[in-house]
Amino acid sequence: MKRLFLGIMMLMMMSFAHANDIYVTQSGATLDLDITQDGQDNKVGNSTTSSSVIGATTTIDIDQIGNSNVLTFDVNGATFTGTFSTTGNSNNIDFNCDSAGTVSSCATATASIVWVGSSNDIDIDIGESADAANATVSITGASGSDSNVVAATIDGTSAILTLTVNGDTNNYLIDINNNGDVNGHTLVHSHTGSIADVDITQSGLYDNIINLTTAGDNHDIDIIQDD
Repeated sequence: MKRLFLGIMMLMMMSFAHANDIYVTQSGATLDLDITQDGQDNKVGNSTTSSSVIGATTTIDIDQIGNSNVLTFDVNGATFTGTFSTTGNSNNIDFNCDSAGTVSSCATATASIVWVGSSNDIDIDIGESADAANATVSITGASGSDSNVVAATIDGTSAILTLTVNGDTNNYLIDINNNGDVNGHTLVHSHTGSIADVDITQSGLYDNIINLTTAGDNHDIDIIQDD
């Protein structure tokens, strides 16, 4: 009986050892945050409560290696620079810049999202209740990135979004809107692989550009562009 109890305890300890949880709440003028998590079932924030930062200037670099990881983060500040990288399957990234913020929030945003793996859910929202005056966003899925969902919404006056994915059975929901100023909005979308569902909405008062390159079979592409 003692051996059985000891064996159960060891299994429980092993299961807990795989998961690392980090929850960040920060308020201040400047933040430079670096996080690396290696393992499975790791979390920065969780599905119900995001990590959050309020401050004028925020720089974030988060790397998650493993399967079934969760990264949820809300940023409220004038300037944001961030890199989110995930390697593994069934991971979830949910990032909001200017979460319930003011008109000055997320005015300048530079974000890079990179993933390697399949069945991931990537959800990026920049601008939200305010306009990102200058937003440069890149989303990259490496070769073999299958069955992923990518949703990117950017509200701003000059947005550049570059999306590059190599994989099959992926779903893309892209929405870039607001005035676009004299530079307009630019979307560069490159996808290689079979079975893709692409929905793009781009709006603004000035020139809007979509550069779309796809290679593969069974693509369903819908584009709405207006001013």
